[in-house]
Amino acid sequence: MEQSTVLNGHHRPDSGEGRGTPLPSLLITTRHGESIANIEFQLAAETGAMAVPITCRDADIPLSLHGQAQAQALGRWWAALPPADRPRSVWCSPYVRTAETARIALAQAQGLGAVPVGLTVRHDERLRDRELGVLEMLTPAAIEKEHPGEAARRRKMGELYYRPPGGESFLDVALRVRSLLRDLAEEEDGRPVLVVSHDCPVLMTRYVLDRLTERQLLDLAPVANCSTSTWRARGGRLAPELWNATEHL
Repeated sequence: MEQSTVLNGHHRPDSGEGRGTPLPSLLITTRHGESIANIEFQLAAETGAMAVPITCRDADIPLSLHGQAQAQALGRWWAALPPADRPRSVWCSPYVRTAETARIALAQAQGLGAVPVGLTVRHDERLRDRELGVLEMLTPAAIEKEHPGEAARRRKMGELYYRPPGGESFLDVALRVRSLLRDLAEEEDGRPVLVVSHDCPVLMTRYVLDRLTERQLLDLAPVANCSTSTWRARGGRLAPELWNATEHL
């Protein structure tokens, strides 16, 4: 696993004076904790299995026990932040595994007295996971066997541009991330915010905010479960500060 990267020094949030663009003082993104599907698909990748024992919708997949523990660790990390950096609101994907992560982390932080009891989680469909269409819930081995043409097209197009039938490309996810960031900036101006989502939306947040090239994006290691990445308001924009940190886990 890639070690977390400190992308910039620690900066005090902008005062807002003379800043024309509304921005959260600190944006924190995290991927949900380990899910049941994460375990099953990792095992399938290692064994070449053609199927995984999951029958529910992707949106209904819950956390594993380890994922629940990761969410608790995320809550302790939240509570240990400087008071000015503790999120005042939470924006979250509506999927079960993200909702569980946000709920557990929030309860942990509230139990430590670091978060007001009245703080609630806001669910936004734009933070949902990338939709894979006909490839949904298929293992790598099953994709190669059942959709060899799609597997070849995916390799040719590359992950940034490839859109499976009925699904989304990375760039499709980037479009909804851009829309969400505009709304979040307007509504959370001057406040620290926690966003709980999935690996692809977190990657696309970095792609959008840090203006990465395709090569820079694809060179990044996978986003770890319950890792934290931060951007701080500075100079009229959200400047990168930390990426894919897992030390708190």
